[in-house]
Amino acid sequence: MRVAVAMSGGVDSSVAAALLADEGYEVIGLSMQLYDQREGEIRFGRCCTLDDLHDARRVAARLGLPHYIVNFESHFHAQVVDNFVSEYVSGRTPIPCTRCNSEVKFATLVDRVRGLDAQFLATGHYVRVELDETTRQYRLLRGRDARRDQSYFLFSLTQAQLAHARFPVGHLTKVDVRAIARERGLPVADKPDSQEICFVSSGNHATFVERHAADRTPTPGVIADVHGRTLGRHEGIHRFTVGQRKGLGLATGAPLYVVAIDAHANEVVVGDRAALARPTLTASAVNWIAGVTPPEPLRARVQIRHGHHPAPATVTPIDARRAQVDFDEPQAAIAPGQAAVFYAGDMVLGGGWIE
Repeated sequence: MRVAVAMSGGVDSSVAAALLADEGYEVIGLSMQLYDQREGEIRFGRCCTLDDLHDARRVAARLGLPHYIVNFESHFHAQVVDNFVSEYVSGRTPIPCTRCNSEVKFATLVDRVRGLDAQFLATGHYVRVELDETTRQYRLLRGRDARRDQSYFLFSLTQAQLAHARFPVGHLTKVDVRAIARERGLPVADKPDSQEICFVSSGNHATFVERHAADRTPTPGVIADVHGRTLGRHEGIHRFTVGQRKGLGLATGAPLYVVAIDAHANEVVVGDRAALARPTLTASAVNWIAGVTPPEPLRARVQIRHGHHPAPATVTPIDARRAQVDFDEPQAAIAPGQAAVFYAGDMVLGGGWIE
């Protein structure tokens, strides 16, 4: 059977390709070109660079696999970069990696894979997929390596996508993956992981937003406390996110945090740590992994950002695409634009975007 592997040039996807080849699959390597290498307008960080494309090709050559580069420049800009800018201008905190996975890798790239007559698309994500023999539904599970688990970023995958997805390193630890890469003599065995947003190489998202916001360029406004008293001014709401403490430019003598961002009023609201806590949230564009909206409220552990420890809650579907989450205990820094992902143990039940 033929499988296409999304090869980023990193160790995880490289080992994924190697493992599938070992299993007897006919493996094709695909790498995504996400920006015009000649323009220099968007200078990528430590992933998705020209060097990464070369690394992917070197690995494919080492494994004896055909390798192709697919051009997703315009699609990536429209679905990921434009969304990133729009979200910050709207006072929200985006997750570009989730958009890239759902709108580019597991949507557009799957179409390219079909064109190659491949049955599966594989990636180096630390997640697992299992088929429930009773329900005949696919289940999305956390990766075995809790520190590397990436299921939070893949909550939007559908049954159709999971049916054609393979995650060969999901049952391994990062240490295992690097060991396999060294054993196979892969040139990326010790390549560092990227922890940054790929298209914001400077790490300064505010400058990036200002450069790409065009006629939506954020303007200065007021910083107020939770009682409506003006404490200072800001240079644009895109510079802030809920839960932020540093960089507020206020001298009040007590720690203050961003507790809300009002894009309509162009206002940043701050308060003490207690003011950060919220007992409930509403999520939109909800995706249920099973493909069916639960008919009644259910208990789950809900994760509100990457790195957050999931908290027990009751999830109540409002309609097919919206849900309300009521936490047993209030949670700090629930930020609009982030994802709320629902878990039952290691299994992803679904998730949506925090409103």
